[in-house]
Amino acid sequence: NRPGLGTPSCVIDKGHAAVEVGLADWTREQDSSSKTDTWNFGELVLRYGLTNTLEVDISWDGYGIARTRDRDTNDTERTSGGGDVTFALRQNILNPDGSGTSLAIMPYVSTPTGSDAFSAGDWGAGVVVPVSFDIGHGFTLAFSPQIDAAVDGDGDGRHLAYGSVAGLGFGLTDNLSATIEASLARDRDPDGATTEALAGLSFAWKPQADLQFDVGVVAGLNDDSPDAELYAGVARRF
Repeated sequence: NRPGLGTPSCVIDKGHAAVEVGLADWTREQDSSSKTDTWNFGELVLRYGLTNTLEVDISWDGYGIARTRDRDTNDTERTSGGGDVTFALRQNILNPDGSGTSLAIMPYVSTPTGSDAFSAGDWGAGVVVPVSFDIGHGFTLAFSPQIDAAVDGDGDGRHLAYGSVAGLGFGLTDNLSATIEASLARDRDPDGATTEALAGLSFAWKPQADLQFDVGVVAGLNDDSPDAELYAGVARRF
């Protein structure tokens, strides 16, 4: 799954597994009244191939630390805690290795297992339909449309959310690849609807066939989005 904003259409083949870890992730959100810096460590995704076209995923949002400073009073509030756990199935429909034109469907359900500060507070669910196209000359075009029963901002109940990620991936060397992405997501929370717009750039380096290191940067494109994000991680296939 790492790196980037989108979801790949390829799956882990039968009997194999992958462990993907977010080593560190920093996000900044600010407005005229406050500035918040959030660090996240140990974000985890476990993937296992049930068949050659179907995998099961279990993910944990990691351990978060948030620091918010009031611009008027200079007072600072600090919170920390663990995140939620999500369960998903990814069924590939066309080309499970991601080659050529590849298509998959991935339903998921999230569980409110995290601490108060970093949990959605209720269960959520949704489905992603990732699709990718080999457009030649080493370039891949990918989309990740998604629709969700997202948890309300007050942590009680659900509402409609939807959006998509579009990405262009390409190789820089035999072992180094890059992806440029854009994301647009509409969240119809009863407390106030928002539209998040993001742009991302990520790099993945594979020193071995089954080992990958990654870094990425994300920029918010409007007032409903976080201002900036930096992250790094590692993935290992077994």
